[in-house]
Parts: sequence; structure tokens; C-alpha cells
Amino acid sequence: MLEMTVDSIRVSPMNYQRVVILREKASDRYLPIWIGPAEADAIAVKLQDLSVPRPLTHDLLGTIIDALGGAIKHILVSDLHNDTFFAKITIQANGEAKEIDCRPSDAVALAVRANVPIYANEEVMEKAGILLDKETGKPLGQEAPAEGTPAKGQVEVKPEELKSMSAFTDFIDSLDLEDFGKQSGAR
Repeated sequence: MLEMTVDSIRVSPMNYQRVVILREKASDRYLPIWIGPAEADAIAVKLQDLSVPRPLTHDLLGTIIDALGGAIKHILVSDLHNDTFFAKITIQANGEAKEIDCRPSDAVALAVRANVPIYANEEVMEKAGILLDKETGKPLGQEAPAEGTPAKGQVEVKPEELKSMSAFTDFIDSLDLEDFGKQSGAR
């Protein structure tokens, strides 16, 4: 598991979809995950430390977990299949850790409220993580290994997965990434 932080929330200029950008703590790899507008707002409200007159859904869920004697320990972006990310929330309750399946957007919204670690599996980062050129801020091209063999430490990505991820590639190519790493917080 790789520890991540929320770098920013962006809006695609092509289709106005929101994306949360997670940054690997130990390197300059980023993980863009498309999310809905309600979840983007829920994350942004907490990152910007804004107060709302009534609890949002994620505030309510955190309060319920706490009231029932549980505590969120961490969240994990656990998998990626057919353009869909999967996540798990680990909750400690009654001396036992329980993993709950959820959408990454909901997991991140809870994690920022509970101030708990955010992790991503290495396999997810190998499939969808991006590195940025420090000078230009543009995504670095992946160097191709010999045909049919993944690069050292990388997971082999099947041709059908590459094709299904073309929407991610198109979206990443459309982002203005020049200010990555210069500022943190929601955009």
C-alpha cells in the first residue's frame, strides 16, 4: 500500500466532470480519479475548511460510525477494472477491523473528515498513476518495455484495459498540469 494525499480537485474543460488528484507521498506520482460533483463538493468543503449550516452526507456517516463506537482507520483505493476504481474503508469497531467496499470518492470524503491515511495499491498506481515532468508539468510518457513484458515492478496491463482507459488518457492530456506541486488544496 502506498500512502497518498489529496493534491487537488480539478474540473475537466472538455466535459466539466470533476477529478480528485491523489499524490503519492513518497514520490511525484499522481492518481486522477473521476468523481461526481456532490462528492467533489464534499471533499472541497472539508479541504477548504468551510462551514456548512447542516451536516453533509459524509459528515453524517462519520458521526454515525463514531456514535456506534467505531473509528475510521484508513481508506484504500484497492482496484481498477474497466475504468472503475474500487475502494475500501477500514473501520475499527468492537476490537475488530472491518473493511467496507465503497466508491473512492466517498472514501476520500470520509478520510479528509476523519483525518486518516489514504492509501492506494501499487497495482492501481501502475495502471493509472502518472508522473509529471518537473520542468513542464506535463505527464511523462511511459517508456515501453520489450514487447509482451512489463517493466520492472510494473503490472502487465492487457490491451483491452488500455483501450478502456483511453478516456483517462484523453482527460489527462486535456488538463493544465503546470501548477501541480506548486499549490495544494481544492481548485
